[in-house]
Amino acid sequence: MANRYKVTLTKTERDQLTELTRSGNSPAAKFVHARALLLCDAGKFGDPWKVADAAAALGVSSRTIEHLKQRFVEEGLESALVRKPQSKPRAVDFDGAFDARLTALACSDAPPGRQRWTVRLLAEKLVELKIAARVSTMTVHRSLKKTNCSLT
Repeated sequence: MANRYKVTLTKTERDQLTELTRSGNSPAAKFVHARALLLCDAGKFGDPWKVADAAAALGVSSRTIEHLKQRFVEEGLESALVRKPQSKPRAVDFDGAFDARLTALACSDAPPGRQRWTVRLLAEKLVELKIAARVSTMTVHRSLKKTNCSLT
């Protein structure tokens, strides 16, 4: 893999990272990132390691080191050390009202042409009735299991 990003630390940044790795009070991920930046420093104060060697020494993948170097070059030291917040939205939590409506639906008569409700039918009906915008069959299953409701 080509070495796209070159880490060049200033004396101040290098001292800050050295202090972070020696203090013993930093979270493990922050420690590993600080150590990786020190190992990859190609400035006048550093002796750069190869990405594969640094990754092996720290017990992380080469891609992790590459991503770290990219974040450092593009966004700065603080961004490279701190984990960025998730951009993926959190899962929707269904409340007791959802469970109650689901249980009531599961206890009602099955749709025409069916002898009983299935988890898939219940999930489709919940969306159709606009009880939930979307719901997976596993969510329906867990909710029914939690309320000790049996479809048989």
